[in-house]
Amino acid sequence: MSRPIVATINQQALRHNLAVVRQAAPASRVWSVVKANAYGHGLARVWESLATTDGFALLNPEEAILLREQGWKKPILLLEGFFQPEDLQLIDRYRLTTSVHSNWQIKALANATLSAPVDIYLKVNSGMNRLGFRPEQVNAASQKLRALNNVAEMTLMAHFADAENPDGIIVPLQRIEQATEGLSCPRSLSNSACTLWHPEAHYDWVRPGIILYGASPSGDWQDIAGSGLQPVMTLSSEIIGIQQLQAGDGVGYGYRYHATQAQRIGVVACGYADGYPRHAPTGTPVSVDGILTQVVGAVSMDMITVDLTPCPQAGIGSRVELWGEQVKIDQVAKAAGTVGYELMCALAPRVPVQLS
Repeated sequence: MSRPIVATINQQALRHNLAVVRQAAPASRVWSVVKANAYGHGLARVWESLATTDGFALLNPEEAILLREQGWKKPILLLEGFFQPEDLQLIDRYRLTTSVHSNWQIKALANATLSAPVDIYLKVNSGMNRLGFRPEQVNAASQKLRALNNVAEMTLMAHFADAENPDGIIVPLQRIEQATEGLSCPRSLSNSACTLWHPEAHYDWVRPGIILYGASPSGDWQDIAGSGLQPVMTLSSEIIGIQQLQAGDGVGYGYRYHATQAQRIGVVACGYADGYPRHAPTGTPVSVDGILTQVVGAVSMDMITVDLTPCPQAGIGSRVELWGEQVKIDQVAKAAGTVGYELMCALAPRVPVQLS
């Protein structure tokens, strides 16, 4: 016998969301971003549902090797590049594309002994000030890379800090265009937000991530409500206990919630050890037997409590959707003061996963 909690991955929704991306950027090729174990969905489980993509983008060489060993033959991009010069041997062996964001990586490429040149993505610092060459450094870095026998095709790559804002890429895009003036090579600038809302930045390759999994890059579900994107992950469980409260009764650790009148509450087999946000407050949306209601009281390690007032028919075994089709993951994340990205990635290993 196992706990009733389960995460269900909708494979058709993944395929559908990739089709939405292609409609949004019809002239671009697509890197499907599957970093962080496919945003918590399980890379080994879901990559075949995205197999019509043009390439996969991720971080860890181990994930790239998994894809190669499972039969993926098309491009794989290492978004943060290689971390040690020795990693170039794996890049060579498995024919990976690597980003290059620092001079030490250029030196490592120059000194490496490879069986064949590798494709590289030259990372430009758009002003976000994480990885990448500053605009005044880009031309010199490009010249160094073009002079190397170990470099095949070079693509320009950048990332935006505020692409969710309608005006958020104007200045960074100007910086990139000025820095790369005269450089003739493909470009990949668009993350999920740019893919949906900034067609001027689509260029040759787009790099959708969160939208493939049916959540909003802005953290607000309403921003993508008309896009056709579908939630991929549904986290559900069941009511395993019911309490009848009287006015003044408290619920859970710290008695963070007190009933103001007679009230039924349901105890759900899901807690922060399953990946549900511990800081989700009273009022966080949840669905019981298809009826919207709310969390009441503190989230425990293994349980949450929910208000059954709107659903008097609910009882032991009633289905509870924590997020998914009816309760959007962005709505839960917003109530908890975080983003859907974190909730997806925080799904705990102890939660069983099924494909649908």
